[in-house]
Amino acid sequence: MKDLKRAVLITIILVSGLLSGCSSWSRMGKSISSDMKGGLNRTVTLYDYNGEEIRHWSGKFDISESENEVYFDDQNGKRIIIHGGIIVNEEN
Repeated sequence: MKDLKRAVLITIILVSGLLSGCSSWSRMGKSISSDMKGGLNRTVTLYDYNGEEIRHWSGKFDISESENEVYFDDQNGKRIIIHGGIIVNEEN
């Protein structure tokens, strides 16, 4: 019984160590942190198809996307919905 407990403990430690280095676990941790802290500090820049900047937003917020749009609530609580264009999302 003692050997079984030791084997289970070693397996858990090894699996935890292997998964902690995975980028998917890192992304999941960052998502949880973002959800708990009200977002990440970001700069979102919207460009037209010729590469000219249309507008940019900076602040602490979460960004969501669907098939046709990207949306987020800015620091003033205003919902920004973007249809089309080229969007660059940079974490500060």
